[in-house]
Amino acid sequence: MATQTNTTTTEFSTESNNLNLTKIKRYPKSFLKLILFGFSLVGIPLIIALINSAMTIDNLAEQSRNTVYQATQLTHGNRVLLDESLAMERSLRQALILSDSSLLEGYFHAHTKFEMTAEQLVELTLPPEQQLLLEKIRLAEAIVYKDVLEVKDTPASFDVQIEAFSHILESVQGFSVIGNKLIRQEVNEMLKMASQARTTVERQLLALIPFVIVLAVIFSIVITRPIRQIDEAIYNMGQGQLSKPIQVGGPQSLEYLGNRLDWMRRRLLKLEEQKIQFLRHVSHELKTPLTAIREGADLLAEGVTGNLTKQQQLIADILHSSSLQLQKRIEDLLSYSAIQAEKTALVKQPVNLSEILDHVLQNQNLSIMSKALKINRNYSDIIFECDEDKIQTILDNLLSNAVKFSSLKGSIDINATKDNESIQVDIIDTGVGIHDTDKGKIFDPFYQGQFIPDTHVRGTGLGLSIAREFALAHGGNITLVEQTGSGAHFRLILPISDLEEVI
Repeated sequence: MATQTNTTTTEFSTESNNLNLTKIKRYPKSFLKLILFGFSLVGIPLIIALINSAMTIDNLAEQSRNTVYQATQLTHGNRVLLDESLAMERSLRQALILSDSSLLEGYFHAHTKFEMTAEQLVELTLPPEQQLLLEKIRLAEAIVYKDVLEVKDTPASFDVQIEAFSHILESVQGFSVIGNKLIRQEVNEMLKMASQARTTVERQLLALIPFVIVLAVIFSIVITRPIRQIDEAIYNMGQGQLSKPIQVGGPQSLEYLGNRLDWMRRRLLKLEEQKIQFLRHVSHELKTPLTAIREGADLLAEGVTGNLTKQQQLIADILHSSSLQLQKRIEDLLSYSAIQAEKTALVKQPVNLSEILDHVLQNQNLSIMSKALKINRNYSDIIFECDEDKIQTILDNLLSNAVKFSSLKGSIDINATKDNESIQVDIIDTGVGIHDTDKGKIFDPFYQGQFIPDTHVRGTGLGLSIAREFALAHGGNITLVEQTGSGAHFRLILPISDLEEVI
């Protein structure tokens, strides 16, 4: 057994390696890398947008700082130039009126401050017009300063210098007007940049949000698709659907898991085939000795070997009844084996459904009488094409279950209707019903429900499974109908049209 398992594993590994070599790699090797790649791809546009927004805001802030700084320096410089010009003019007037050269100390102090402020303004980035005017003001003030130095000992001759300061003051005021205009232009430019930055950010967001959503949806599909494939494969195996190969796309780790699941599917399929073959062989092997037992029991019961006492007759009847039950079990096993091996064929011919129902009721008559059951028949002649033996098996299994699980003096309703497309047969009993935990499993092979009457010998659990398979072979189905109160309600639906045989 170990050698066989190792061989199978080696075959599986070889097949997996061949698949991995021949398949074009479109995914990362691991599921974690795929997730990280997806998050990275979705996050990169957001990061780029954030960086771009930060750079735009930083540029805007830098421009704002420069504008505020230049506006502050320019405003302060304008005020200092104007104040110091007035101070120099005032000092010259005082020296002229009082004819006192010692009063020129204020002039020289104001000149020094005027010159320093003018040099600071020169360092600013000013438009050519304002730079030219500033140079003109500095030159005019320097000329006045030179003249004052030459005639400082004769204050009575300061009239010319005082007159020159009136022109300097006009130029300083003009410089201030140009500076204010420049400040307004800078502020307007800054507001324009802010508006453009806001518009750019809004456009980026409007374009980025749907793009990121689309990327997120795409990667969600890419990431969840192999998981859905694995989930579907596990569900199909759980439902016994082992014929469909399992293929899982995606990262290598998930592909490997899919290959392992497919290997498990093939193993289960092989085990299922072995089980069916075993059941078929065992059933056939049991039929030969069972035939001898039945014939012997019949001979004893009929008194061929001599008259029997009451006790002997009772034993013979028990042997005869038990052999019939055993034959029914073996026939169920053979039918199930044939269905699973896909060897069941339909032999269709026109039949009357009411006659089949009457025949089934006749076969169950002894059981019905022993429980004093009331049978409510609600059907008429319905002619359609089907395999009579298999339809009879379906109805016999359904009615047999209804009789076995019905309580003493209960009732069974049998309703059959026909429309343009299908035939519907409802069998409703007043027994213990179906337990909630059994409702999803009652059609599974070999499944035994929880509600079993004490007087009932457990069967094989194949009756409903075989009935449903025969119904599906006709293109129909058997379902358990929910109902209030006690009892069970089974519904058989058969299409009237001649469908292709599926089994």
